[in-house]
Amino acid sequence: MLKQYFQENTIESGCDEAGRGCLAGPVYAAAVILPPNYTNEKLNDSKQLSEKKRDELRLEIEHDAISFCVASMDNNEIDAINILKASLLSMHKAVDGLKTRPQLLLIDGNKFIPYNGIPHKCIIKGDATYMSIAAASILAKTYRDEFMYKIAKEFPEYHWEQNKGYPTKAHRAAIEKYGPTKYHRMSYRLLDSQLSLFQ
Repeated sequence: MLKQYFQENTIESGCDEAGRGCLAGPVYAAAVILPPNYTNEKLNDSKQLSEKKRDELRLEIEHDAISFCVASMDNNEIDAINILKASLLSMHKAVDGLKTRPQLLLIDGNKFIPYNGIPHKCIIKGDATYMSIAAASILAKTYRDEFMYKIAKEFPEYHWEQNKGYPTKAHRAAIEKYGPTKYHRMSYRLLDSQLSLFQ
């Protein structure tokens, strides 16, 4: 069972991102404030859930949350400032969009840029530890997947509806055959001939 809070009687917002390791598409981040003593036994780290479960939980989280916001930065912004900064600034944008000001930010991972005077705590594997971070991971992932489904129709040969922009063998093969699209991150190594030896 995930923990309800890090610090009792504190308005906490869980924050997480999705899409850092992708070759194409934006990075998404979400910030979620859940009600005190919130329980949802189905809630878990988004990576541990099926797509169907994530989609169901997204609706529950959006209905139950005191406040939530999802933000993103596109591939051009990622190329301009690097993926770590883009991930953290997406989190800032998500926190900025909350209707309730949190008193503490719970950040999944080990890096964060302090934001707007709000104290924060970085937690490695936080999305498998705290409910609010797990909720943020589900929103970030489902919103990003939705975007990738949309652009997959524009560029069907890259199979983004399956790989969501991650560096699968099929995705790399499509880049090799058709070249990069306007959604690809040009600062990433899109092709790696060495990798094909191990796949």
